Amino acid sequence: MTAQTPDPDTIEPGPHEDEPHEGNVSGRLNWLRAGVLGANDGIVSTASLVVGVAGATSDTTAIMVAGVAGLFAGAMSMGAGEYVSVSTQRDSEKALLAKERRELAEEPEEELAELTMLYMDKGLSEDLARQVAVELTEHDALAAHAEVELGLDPDELTNPWHAAFASMVAFTVGALLPLLTITLSPEAVRLWVTVGSVAVALALTGWTSARLGYGPTGRAVVRNVAGGVLAMAITHVVGSLVGTQVG
Repeated sequence: MTAQTPDPDTIEPGPHEDEPHEGNVSGRLNWLRAGVLGANDGIVSTASLVVGVAGATSDTTAIMVAGVAGLFAGAMSMGAGEYVSVSTQRDSEKALLAKERRELAEEPEEELAELTMLYMDKGLSEDLARQVAVELTEHDALAAHAEVELGLDPDELTNPWHAAFASMVAFTVGALLPLLTITLSPEAVRLWVTVGSVAVALALTGWTSARLGYGPTGRAVVRNVAGGVLAMAITHVVGSLVGTQVG
């Protein structure tokens, strides 16, 4: 039996169930991935810090103070770094859009020809590319050029305040797990309880980030957990050595 070619007239248009087709999907996925990675950073850095301090001392107060200081320092650093980075990106986006507006006002025909060529490069015939370019230019010339040339949406520029706040919150949420675990667990088992809970949390964030990026989950989980456990092991050894020398 030979496979039959589906008749386009009988196919109902619509998105596939396993593919997102809503507007600004890429932006939302990037935010979700950034949140997951921020939480992951909070888990690993704070867990490594408190485990390292626990290697140097058994004083719960010292461990808690170090963990709280690390949480706030990390959250502030993440927020400030994200704000500076995204502000620079936003400034670049605004500069590129301003340049595009100026070119559209001063050289409309050249810009129309450029847009036509860009659509031809995507595989459209010259006539169809010209028709698409003309119609999109009449509808919203800046949006058409920004999308094809720059990969930008003039109405959806990155927001540095949103990025900073999201990074701070994500880092804080992630950091709370190892901090609470190691300070609330009995001294005899708190190290192993912390390592175990952190490994589970890292497996979850690794799985989530892989799912958001449509990548293989198993490899992401192993890589995430292995990296976190290695970081805790190294800082614990360093803390033990420093604690021994200072003591």
